[in-house]
Amino acid sequence: MTRHPDSIQHPEPHAHGPWHAVVLLAGFAVTTYAVLHVLDDPSLPGMLTWFLAAAVAHDLVLFPAYAAADRAITRVDTRIPLVNHIRIPLLASGLLFLMFLPGILRRGADTFHTATGLTQDPFLHRWLLLTALFLTTSAALYAARVFLARRSSSPRT
Repeated sequence: MTRHPDSIQHPEPHAHGPWHAVVLLAGFAVTTYAVLHVLDDPSLPGMLTWFLAAAVAHDLVLFPAYAAADRAITRVDTRIPLVNHIRIPLLASGLLFLMFLPGILRRGADTFHTATGLTQDPFLHRWLLLTALFLTTSAALYAARVFLARRSSSPRT
């Protein structure tokens, strides 16, 4: 069996040091606590359904889509690499979308209004504005890098 030239060769399988085992055990402890805490919850079937649907949607739809998009971006041949100027703002936007998804979709509007006295109307607009800000800032940084690269490579008279 041949190995890929970029693969890392470890002297022993799973030789990552003692901290790796400590972090794994801590993760298992937190997972066990969460599972035991949720077992008596009447909404457990709904939570399991959402979890499984999210896993299937990610694996069958989202991962192939963003892997193909990432592959297309990395194939663009530019002197200044473009890929991180697209990845980073979209990652930030995606994480904010996941964090504020209930507010963006206006789920639990009555509970939110009762607890805060506010509506969920601004969530979508603010997320879109932040996404536009992330992408605009990244585009400006990329343009500045291209400008500086052209300026430094042009012959001076």
